[in-house]
Amino acid sequence: MLKNIDPILTPDLLWCLAAMGHGDDLALVDANHPATRISTVTASRRLVSLPGVSMARAARAILSILPVDDFTNDPIRRMLVVDDAAAIPDVQRDVQAEIDRSAGRRLEMVGIERFAFYEAAQRAFAIVQVGDPRGYGCFLIRKGVVFGASPDA
Repeated sequence: MLKNIDPILTPDLLWCLAAMGHGDDLALVDANHPATRISTVTASRRLVSLPGVSMARAARAILSILPVDDFTNDPIRRMLVVDDAAAIPDVQRDVQAEIDRSAGRRLEMVGIERFAFYEAAQRAFAIVQVGDPRGYGCFLIRKGVVFGASPDA
């Protein structure tokens, strides 16, 4: 156990979040996503499984330590509902609430068509798959920058 670190953040997940660089994407996906296949071509070739964890709970834990890229207009993307791009499923509403809470403001997600999402997920650094079975619980989160003092300070 670590102090002040959400226990959902497993050693493998912490490694992925720390190893990602500015501009790298993390694919956070639901239980229906073909994560095992897609993870084999990501930058890290890592699949982190969080069975029994809801999408909102996983998003809350990840966003507690992952800076979101504020140098782009689409730092968080969501999979669009097939044949109804305007639809916002409950799972996406739940994650939007966690994003807004973490950012301290409304940070709108950009929609991506289903197959374009699969292609984008292949370019992600890693895939995190949760046990949430609700469809369209698929997100890409782009890592930002943490500015600080020199390590020697």
